[in-house]
Amino acid sequence: MTYTIHQDGKYKFIEEGEGQPIIMLHGLFGAMSNYSGVIEHFKKTHKVIVPLLPLFELDLLHTTVGGLEKFFNKFIEHRDYKDIHLMGNSLGGHVALIHVLKTHDRIRSLILTGSSGLFENGMGDSYPKRGDYEYIKKKTEITFYDPNTATKELVDEVYQIVNERMKILKVISLARSAIKNNLGEELNRINLPTLLIWGNNDCITPPFVGREFNKLIKNSELHFIDHCGHAPMMEVPNEFNKILEQFLHKLNISAANSL
Repeated sequence: MTYTIHQDGKYKFIEEGEGQPIIMLHGLFGAMSNYSGVIEHFKKTHKVIVPLLPLFELDLLHTTVGGLEKFFNKFIEHRDYKDIHLMGNSLGGHVALIHVLKTHDRIRSLILTGSSGLFENGMGDSYPKRGDYEYIKKKTEITFYDPNTATKELVDEVYQIVNERMKILKVISLARSAIKNNLGEELNRINLPTLLIWGNNDCITPPFVGREFNKLIKNSELHFIDHCGHAPMMEVPNEFNKILEQFLHKLNISAANSL
C-alpha cells in the first residue's frame, strides 16, 4: 500500500483519515510502511499519523532515544495534535514511554508492542561484516515467527543501512542509548490507560518483558498473540487491530460514562 508522504517544515509523515489521532512510532530498523495494515483499518474511524523518525538525520551526539523523543515532542506541538492514542513498536515504544514520563498533556492512551525500555536482544552480541547479506537476512528473519514475513525488500533495506558507515554508527548509538535508558524504576509513574500487545514468539523483547511492563504500569492490560514475533502489527495485523479496536472502544465507553 502506497501513502502520500506529507512534509511540514522538517517533518515527514503519513496522515490518513479523520477523527481522534492515533500516532504510531516505528522501531530502529522499521519504517512507516510497518503500519500499513493498521492504517488501512483505523483510517476509517481515526486520524492515523506515522511520523518518520530521524534515525539517521540527527548528529551523532543527539542520536539517542532522548533525542528522538525531543523530535517527536516538537512534531506534535508543531502539528498541534491533541487527545492522542500513542503507539510504539520496539524503539518507537521506548520513545513513547519517555515522552509520557516527561509530559502526557496531549496523550490519551499508550499502546506498546514489542517495546524496548526494559530489556531487548537487538542484532545480537556482534555487528555484521559489511557485505554479509545472509547474516542480515537471518537476523531480520528472527524478528518474525514466520521468516517469510522478512521479504527481500525488507532485508535489502536493513542490508543497505548496515553497509553505510555513518548509519551503522547511528544504529549502534541508538542501541546503546536504549540499553542505557532502562525505565524500570520510572514506569510506576505512568497512569495513562495502556495497552500491551505482545507476540508469544518474540525473540527480541520476549514475553516476560510484556509481563514486566504489565506489572510495572498500573493501568495496563496485556494481550499475547500466538505464532507471532516482535512486530505483531506487521505479522498478524487482523488480530492486532481487533485487540486495539476493543481497547479504544472501552476507552470511549468509559469517557461517555464519566460525562
